[in-house]
Amino acid sequence: MSKRIAVIGGGYAGFAAAVTLAAAGREVTVFETARTLGGRARRVDSHGAPVDNGAHILLGAYRQLLELLRMVHGEGAEHELFDRRRLMLEQPGVFRLHTPALPAPWHLAAALFTMRGVSRRDCMTTVTFARHLARDGFKCSPQLTVDALLKDQPPTVIRFLWEPLCLAALNTPPATASAQVFLNVLRVAFAARARDSDTLLPRVDLTTLFPDPAAAFVTDRGGEIRGGTAVASALAVDNAIEIACGYTRERFDAAVVAVGPHQLASVLEANGSRVAALLAQVAAFAFEPITTAYLQYAAPLGLGRPMIKLDSAPGQWLFDRELLDGTVGLAAVVISTEGSGEKIPHDALARAIAMQLRGVAPRLPSPTWTQVIAERRATYACTPALARPSAGLLVPQLYLAGDYTDPELPATLEAAARSGVAAARALLAAHR
Repeated sequence: MSKRIAVIGGGYAGFAAAVTLAAAGREVTVFETARTLGGRARRVDSHGAPVDNGAHILLGAYRQLLELLRMVHGEGAEHELFDRRRLMLEQPGVFRLHTPALPAPWHLAAALFTMRGVSRRDCMTTVTFARHLARDGFKCSPQLTVDALLKDQPPTVIRFLWEPLCLAALNTPPATASAQVFLNVLRVAFAARARDSDTLLPRVDLTTLFPDPAAAFVTDRGGEIRGGTAVASALAVDNAIEIACGYTRERFDAAVVAVGPHQLASVLEANGSRVAALLAQVAAFAFEPITTAYLQYAAPLGLGRPMIKLDSAPGQWLFDRELLDGTVGLAAVVISTEGSGEKIPHDALARAIAMQLRGVAPRLPSPTWTQVIAERRATYACTPALARPSAGLLVPQLYLAGDYTDPELPATLEAAARSGVAAARALLAAHR
C-alpha cells in the first residue's frame, strides 16, 4: 500500500487530489512553488485588501467541487461561502435574462421566451434552437466552432446571450471555441435540475475558498504543505517517485502531478519517452488570458446586485465586492480572452474602465486606487477537437491531474476538482 504520496501543485486540482488521498489515510506532501496557495485561482494582496487574480463563478452543477468544500469546511458552509442566485444575465437598460422558479428544462425555456432587449420573434427562434439542442442530446460535430453552431441564431441573441456565455464558460472567442464543449456546459447547467444553473459567487477570496482549508485538512491528517518550494523534476524510478527540489532528492511511494500544462515539461521531462506523447499533446496548446481590474471607490457602487454585464468597451463583467464580502466601493471588472485588456497598458486600462463604470453609475467619483492583474495563461484555448490528456496514470506510481484533463468541461474550477479526485482515486485503486 502506498503511504507517502507527493502532490506537485497547490492549485484546485492538486488539493482536490490531496484531500481525497488524505481522507483515505495516505500521508500527503503538497509542493507548491508560490507562497500563496491556489495556482491560477488564488488570492492577491492589493493596497491591504485581499483580491483574486481572476473572478470565478461557480454553478449549482459543480457537484465535485461543492462536495470537496463540504469536506473541508463542514456541512452547511455553502451559505457563508457563496451568494447563490438563480441565473441572471443583465446589461442594464440593454438586455436581461432571468431563470424563473420552474423545474428544468422549463426554467430555461421561460427565461429565453421572456428575454428583454430581444424581439419576441427572436425569443421564439432561440427557444426552438434550445429545444433542438436538447433533442439532439447536446451533441454536434467535434470540429464545429461555437460561431458555426450559432450561424442561424439572431445577431442580437448571439451578441447579448450566447457570446457572453461562451466567453464566461470557455474563455475562448466563439470564432475559435469548441461547440461541443460549449454544449457540454449547457447540458450540465440546464438539462437536469433547475438549481444546476444557479450562479454561486464566492464571498471569500479563492485561496480562502478551498486551498487554505484543504491544506488544513491535509495537515490535520498527518500531511505536509511545502509552500515556496519549486519541484525541478518528478522521476519514476525503482517503484517509487524521486522528487528533486534544488539540490535535494526525496522519494515517495507515488505522486500526482497537478501543475499547469505549460509547466509539465520541466517537471516530467526526466521520464523521457514514457511521457513523450503527453508532452507533445500539451505543447500544441494555445492559452487565453483573463484580465481583472480592481477599482476602489470612496463611495458605494450602488448596483443593487453583485454582478452585471458590461458593454465590453473594455470591461465585460462587473462585480460589486460590497455585496459579496462587504468591501464598500470595490469594483472588480473582468475581461476574458485576447481582448483589449491585454493590449492596453495597465494604467490606461484602469482609466478606461473607470470611464466605462461612470456610464453604469454616473455619480461615481474617481477611484482612490486601481490595480490590474493579467493572468496570461489563465486557461487553455478550448478549440474544436483539441487532443487533451486524461487524468490518471501516466507511468507506474506517477499520476496526472489538471483542469485541461477533464473530458467534458472547459478549464473551470469544477474541471480541476474532478481531475484531482479522478487521479487520486486511480492511485488509490492501484495501490491498496
